[in-house]
Amino acid sequence: MGFLGWMRRRKTQGPARESREIAELTERVTRLSPRLRLVPRYQQRIRPALEQALDYVRGLVQDLPAPRDASKETWASDPYIHAFFGTPHDVELGFSRSPELREFFAQSPESAQAYAVLGMAMAERRTLGVALEGDVMRSDVPQTVISFSDHKVRIIACTEAALRDEIVRRLFDQLALESLARVAAGKSRRNVLEREQALLVARLRLLARQGTGMRAMLGGDGDGDGRSGEQATLRAQVAENDRELAQLGKDAGALERQLECLAEVLTNARDYLSIEPRHLRLSAMNVLLAPESTAPAQEIELLTARVPGDPPLVRSFALVRFARGDMLSSGALLDEAARQL
Repeated sequence: MGFLGWMRRRKTQGPARESREIAELTERVTRLSPRLRLVPRYQQRIRPALEQALDYVRGLVQDLPAPRDASKETWASDPYIHAFFGTPHDVELGFSRSPELREFFAQSPESAQAYAVLGMAMAERRTLGVALEGDVMRSDVPQTVISFSDHKVRIIACTEAALRDEIVRRLFDQLALESLARVAAGKSRRNVLEREQALLVARLRLLARQGTGMRAMLGGDGDGDGRSGEQATLRAQVAENDRELAQLGKDAGALERQLECLAEVLTNARDYLSIEPRHLRLSAMNVLLAPESTAPAQEIELLTARVPGDPPLVRSFALVRFARGDMLSSGALLDEAARQL
């Protein structure tokens, strides 16, 4: 094929790929409320909002720093891994305890490493510590210590590109969930029932899929104990709401309002999805240092995601790369658990 033919094919492939992506996202944002697909021309009606949201979400994800190598070897040299974990052993222990990561490696025998989102809870604790002031060593200096806990590895892929694509999809899941939440503003009995129905169906599917949206991606909502019992309860509530909705008859405008709400949320995606950077100067003991401090320091740009909800979720996170060879065996994990008893 000549150069001009290659150029023509490249130009036609771009719009075709964009159309496929928009079509896939359309189905994704409507799957939590499939009845929206009954609205005439629903794809065309939300396409402009989807395209606008896609531009914003792509920008967010593209701006995320490259994945960092997470290992006991990099703990001493990488200021981020050093800040996130207390010891080198904590690095391999934290990742090895992730059931999602173990399942990924079990199902991807050809993958020597995994790319993942590491979600964490960050805490700031005020305390009195030791510091050199001039030529005097004082032991009563007010300090702020930064700590990270509740490490979760939920979203995993074989490559960095695949990981970023999955993050984009999860952000659209979050927008779809937010649009369902906004429908709750309806005050009539029918609107309340439809909202409850939408949330229950959404929640049921989230449980069945072991989570959707940024909350699942970042962790922080518990480990899902008792999930089967909760599913049975939700199914019963969904069935009861179905009966009540059937008794109230059909409201042709309800689906229209839900679709309009979805389009509005997508159009204003930046109001619902935010990633905030925070510059930190930390000592080797994770003490927060002032800009004017002359003490040895490592500087990191911490990323924090804020997820709407009741209550809202605030989690720090980083993209990481973890090697299969660094996974601890099940026996080693059992030994570690026994030592902590």
